[in-house]
Amino acid sequence: MTDPRAELLTLTREARTLLEREAARGRTRIVLDTTGSTAVADPGAQPPGADPRARSAPDSSTPPGARPAEAPSGSPRRPMTAAEPLALPGFESLVAPAPSSPAAARADLPSDLGALERMVAECRKCGLCETRTQTVFADGTASARLVFVGEAPGRDEDLKGLPFVGRAGQLLDKMIAAIQLRRDEVYICNVLKCRPPDNRTPLPEEVERCTPYLARQLELIRPALICALGLSAAQTLLRTKASMAALRGRMFEYEGIPLIPTYHPAAL
Repeated sequence: MTDPRAELLTLTREARTLLEREAARGRTRIVLDTTGSTAVADPGAQPPGADPRARSAPDSSTPPGARPAEAPSGSPRRPMTAAEPLALPGFESLVAPAPSSPAAARADLPSDLGALERMVAECRKCGLCETRTQTVFADGTASARLVFVGEAPGRDEDLKGLPFVGRAGQLLDKMIAAIQLRRDEVYICNVLKCRPPDNRTPLPEEVERCTPYLARQLELIRPALICALGLSAAQTLLRTKASMAALRGRMFEYEGIPLIPTYHPAAL
């Protein structure tokens, strides 16, 4: 009789090898086949020219007219209505992040950036309104193809009312120039519109109350690419708790818009 522990160890090793191979190929998730039983790679990430029907082709070893083997009656299969993300321990980063906040959360927000900025300036949804000098809405052009999203305003930003104008902002300007663009050709904003005291990390409730403003900004601009600067911005937009090490160097999507996470200029 096979040792169950040895068999489990073998299966774990094989699963790790499989998932590492899929990650190297650029797969972003592993999903369960809704027909019933096995985990398959995301069909959207198949190599060019691959036939998506190939994986559902009948087994030539099955006699014509024969029915697939049924699961034992003593082990009922849990019904599934759609493909579900599947992650093994240690491979959570292979699963696509949960969808971003629903549009209903921002249904009452203006459909004009100017009106939205005025609403933000009067916002008192969290305690940061008591300590801010002024709100920091955005900088750049509304027709930008590239949007940079940071974490929150710092001291310089709080005083001037513009994002990324301190030391980190000066470095960001150089980074923008390095890709042959100017600051006035992109759009720059933050998750939070008010400075947290002492530049501390934003609290979850602060992020929750401010995120609809950011979501509306991105909805109105509809850029071709979003660059999330720093872990807080990346985790907020992707609704994930993955580390920057797991996110950096990979392409994600925010409501259909390609998103690249990278380190905040302040970290450099």
